Amino acid sequence: MATLKHIASKNSDYSAIEAYLVFQHDEFSGKVILDEQGRPMLRESYLLDTLECGDFSFATACLLANRKYGKNTQHGDIKSHQYIISFDPRDAADNGLTMEKAQALGLNFCKENFPGHPAIVCTHPDGHNHSGNIHVHIVIGSIRTREVERKPYMQKPRDWREGMKHSSTAQTMRHLRVAVMEMCEHADLHQINLLEAQGDRISEREYWARRRGQQCLDHANARLLAEGKAPKQTVYQTELETLRRQIDSVLKKATTFDEFSALLLQEHGIAVKESRGRLSYCPSNRVKFITARKLSKKFEKEQVLAALAQNIWLALTVQPIAADKPDKIQKLVDIQAKLKQGKGIGYERWAKKHNLKAMAQTLILLQEKGLLDEDALNQRITELDTKFHESLAVVKDLEGRMKANKDLRYHVVAYTSTKNIAQQLKAAKSPAAFEEQHRAALTAYRAAAAYLKANNITSLPSPNKLEAEYCALASEKAQFYEQYKEAKSELLKLKDAKQNVALFFREDERTQQER
Repeated sequence: MATLKHIASKNSDYSAIEAYLVFQHDEFSGKVILDEQGRPMLRESYLLDTLECGDFSFATACLLANRKYGKNTQHGDIKSHQYIISFDPRDAADNGLTMEKAQALGLNFCKENFPGHPAIVCTHPDGHNHSGNIHVHIVIGSIRTREVERKPYMQKPRDWREGMKHSSTAQTMRHLRVAVMEMCEHADLHQINLLEAQGDRISEREYWARRRGQQCLDHANARLLAEGKAPKQTVYQTELETLRRQIDSVLKKATTFDEFSALLLQEHGIAVKESRGRLSYCPSNRVKFITARKLSKKFEKEQVLAALAQNIWLALTVQPIAADKPDKIQKLVDIQAKLKQGKGIGYERWAKKHNLKAMAQTLILLQEKGLLDEDALNQRITELDTKFHESLAVVKDLEGRMKANKDLRYHVVAYTSTKNIAQQLKAAKSPAAFEEQHRAALTAYRAAAAYLKANNITSLPSPNKLEAEYCALASEKAQFYEQYKEAKSELLKLKDAKQNVALFFREDERTQQER
């Protein structure tokens, strides 16, 4: 599912764009990563070509165009445009997509859609978070250096005349998205409909806020682990993610729009309003409303009304089925004790009917189990009680072993993945600077080493072997947990039945004495 993203840049240093494509940069600060000699480190793999630059570099070609046409002289002028085509990670394995093939597709895409603009086309093998998706950067200078043939999607003279600036309008983006879909279709690559919004809408700002928040949370959790404390939260959520989760939880149970808005305000303090056929949401810590368009497609008016209608249908179909399920045995009411507490004649009539129904349930259960004899009933309760406690003990033991296995796997992976960095620290010329740069990794390594030492683990077990052991323990736990649930359910029913029988005969004895 190739995606298209556009970034407009006002940076007049055109060489910085090429440097970003060629050298390694810190994802959060944007600074070039230097080696031990203070030189910029090249990316491990990339392909780069230039178009419409003549004998000059991309930066020089853009500067000459600016001087020739007298444009891009102000600080607020857009100097360049960057379009990023990110291919589906599955395309490499399923459809044979390689960097060379992606670079060829990017070059052809640039020639067809950005003719006359100085351009750089650069392909990288991986994206953020090591997602494994091959992606192509297409960077064009904002000024067209030659007049080109007018095409159907070009609406204004700036789209084809020499010396005019490129403008990324809504119509231009629509055309480019269609071009990406057609390109993937011709190349037999995975693709989705880019003209229709899919799922949550994550902006560039929210994406990086999540990344920075997750990094800070990981550092804090590493410090907690080093101190021997368990972190309470492992996944960072932005304010908008929390808002989406709260709206979604209410949308799953509401059946009308009034109920939907009332529950949002009551449970989460979120106000919802409709304006010009569109919904907007405002959490309690904000003053300005956030449109559904910025949150998720499923929170827009049409989708919300469809979800509410579906909830009504589910309420009509699912609830009667749930009501027909046999409930547990009802307990008899001690009528005499209730009457002494001040209950009236009406309660006595209801209690007598209730006791008759409960006693009928009790007799049916005892007949099905063949436990009409008191001794047999007591013996069966004793057997179930023993089985219940034995199964519970086994389940608790397996849970403890699974937790120990999970902790060991976590520390083994952390130790092996950070051991190399810990070794580099010994040979670093500036240990303090190296420590600061790799603080999170070193903290995780020390926490893992302390755990292994505390548990007297000298040789590291295989993570795959530990995972297989964990799966076996989980399977065994599921088996004993089923036994535990069955024994508990039957034990509670028989105890209630025994109590009902005892109370019934006690009431019967009282009645005979009164007579």
